[in-house]
Amino acid sequence: MADVAREAGVSHQTVSRVLNDHPNVRTETRTRVLEAIDKLGYRRNLVARALVTKHSRTLGVVSFDTTLYGPASTVYGIERAARAAGYFVSIVSLKSIDRSGVRDALDYLADQGVDGIVVVAPQRSAAQALADLPLGVPTVAVEGGEAGDVSVVCVDQVEGGRLATRHLLDLGHETVWHVSGPSDWLEAEGRVAGWRETLERAGRPVPEPLAGDWSPRSGYAAGQRLADMTDVRAVFVANDQMALGLLRAFTERGVRVPERVSVVGFDDIPESEFFSPPLTTIGQDFGAVGRHSIEVLLRQIEGGLAQARERLVVPPSFVLRGSTTRAG
Repeated sequence: MADVAREAGVSHQTVSRVLNDHPNVRTETRTRVLEAIDKLGYRRNLVARALVTKHSRTLGVVSFDTTLYGPASTVYGIERAARAAGYFVSIVSLKSIDRSGVRDALDYLADQGVDGIVVVAPQRSAAQALADLPLGVPTVAVEGGEAGDVSVVCVDQVEGGRLATRHLLDLGHETVWHVSGPSDWLEAEGRVAGWRETLERAGRPVPEPLAGDWSPRSGYAAGQRLADMTDVRAVFVANDQMALGLLRAFTERGVRVPERVSVVGFDDIPESEFFSPPLTTIGQDFGAVGRHSIEVLLRQIEGGLAQARERLVVPPSFVLRGSTTRAG
């Protein structure tokens, strides 16, 4: 910092003010200091800064199985929001989320001196693990259900299920079949609840859901079963990947979409508009989830652990494409 001050012809206090974006620095002085920083290749010592300020400017993220579109997009949204807020991110990815794994991940990040932690907790086991753990660091759960005293940011999965089912009923279909996600997933549970509630309120039959595991293969297996049922006219699939498999099975069995069966997916993955036919689906704003989770976490960091628990719910969106049509 002294070298930069000499190069720019200012005091080291002025250099400090520029580095900390202090408003009371003249534009020409700020420019000189920034040019000196660039010329000398100056980098702040973040470890020393953390010792002085008691803040590392680093946030921890605990996630798992980031090959799945939803969790991967959530982590990306969190990381972008954290960097926009001026924080670095340290990510711990777990093969499976249970109490022991979550505790180890939280302890590891706490030992690194992170200012706060976001846990991507879409499974019931993860939410329960958070609810059982004593947390000494500000923590936010994403898709965490009722995670004890932990603040939660989530997409309204129940409303997403309602939107998909209501659309198909509004097209004149008598009922809607459902291919669900894994039972331990809070997102799958919410989508089933929205689907079932909408059918029951409309006084329509509620078929037994077909269980999937989020993969195209499980959607393909469900599609083979549904193709053999002559009364199936509308299907809500709990994610777009399973919908892809279902569409393949229908094509092989000669079941035309949407002429014979209308299909709605969930997630609005980038590929869904290029399915054959383009997939009507429910979108999730992962960018908003990331921004809100960081906003809630920063309020906790600034207000301390006594900050009141928050629950922020991001609404889903309906995306109309070519895989649905009016009942014939």
